[in-house]
Amino acid sequence: MKVAIFTDTYAPQINGVAKTLKKWTDFLETKQISYRLFAPNPLETCDYNENIHRFKSLPFWLYPECRLALPRLSHIRTELEQFKPDIIHVATPFNMGWTGHHYARKLNIPLVASYHTHFHKYLDFYKMSCLTPLIWKYMRWFHKPFKRIFVPSMETRDELLKKGLTNVRLWSRGVDSDHFHPWPHSTYLRDTFGVTEPFILTYVGRLAPEKGLDILMKTAAALPSEWQPYIHWMIVGEGPLYQTLQQEAPSNMTFTGYKGGIDLSRIYSESALLVFPSATETFGNVVLEALASGTPAVVADSGGVKEIVQHGKTGWACTPDDPSSFVSAVTHLLQNPLLLKAMSEKARAYALTRSWDAVFYGLLQEYQTILEEVPMLSHA
Repeated sequence: MKVAIFTDTYAPQINGVAKTLKKWTDFLETKQISYRLFAPNPLETCDYNENIHRFKSLPFWLYPECRLALPRLSHIRTELEQFKPDIIHVATPFNMGWTGHHYARKLNIPLVASYHTHFHKYLDFYKMSCLTPLIWKYMRWFHKPFKRIFVPSMETRDELLKKGLTNVRLWSRGVDSDHFHPWPHSTYLRDTFGVTEPFILTYVGRLAPEKGLDILMKTAAALPSEWQPYIHWMIVGEGPLYQTLQQEAPSNMTFTGYKGGIDLSRIYSESALLVFPSATETFGNVVLEALASGTPAVVADSGGVKEIVQHGKTGWACTPDDPSSFVSAVTHLLQNPLLLKAMSEKARAYALTRSWDAVFYGLLQEYQTILEEVPMLSHA
């Protein structure tokens, strides 16, 4: 099987889509499955190789992690004609995604999509809700020729079906439980940031309005005064709200910027809870990473995250956009250490069932089913 992937975000960019696609291409290489990936070039230092083709790009104003590429169409067509992919996978609906969409139809190559981000929900946070009908009109047109639309959660599947999209299938997410795991004796936060409080509450993700960070800040301020001396907040990530939040932050809140690798794994592990108030997620990779680290998650009972967290077992599902619900959950869990310990063990056990290999083998099987449905085409 030969796979061509078109995306408007890819490593070294830092977001859930880029990380998922990097995991996917790593898997393809490990299994010696041929692929070509076409993506923007966010940095001048990005490597070029036979498998990955990058193009000059500009940041997308609404979501800078996605880039508006300036694809060289003749180069892409030549590469596709030489590579002869069996299937084209489009991961985003912008310039690179549209290019894959165009050439799949032009060259009679079966076409699939993966849907990762509720962009229409972001519009509410940027006072642009009036554009929502246009977004869905475009999405229905864009996705019409796809043999499958892969989504990370049943919530996302249901929403797309309600909006008139078809051929929607679940393609969930996994976690590397060898990398994200409990570190019983880690002192990373004490050694690096001087954190000495016994209870670490952590947020990991983009610092942007759609992530519900206003709810997080209100939660931090509203926790009972008798708990405040024993709690420290770690805010891990970067984004447009970084400076504003830092200026408003209480003294027991530390901003780390982006963290990855072992540093991120240790931050999760040393945390008592992940607090993740976003109500706009199609999945929530960071929640699964926290669970793998043995850290229960306090989340909004909305979107894809509510399918990861088992309320009262691996975390706590709160009323979306309600700081009092988050305050109640955090205080309840911190004052019940035996419950917190049991949830930590169950969180780790659950994450061990969510391997990336199983997720990717499932996607390959979907590809194979599509190819069996489609007669041999002229490009082959």
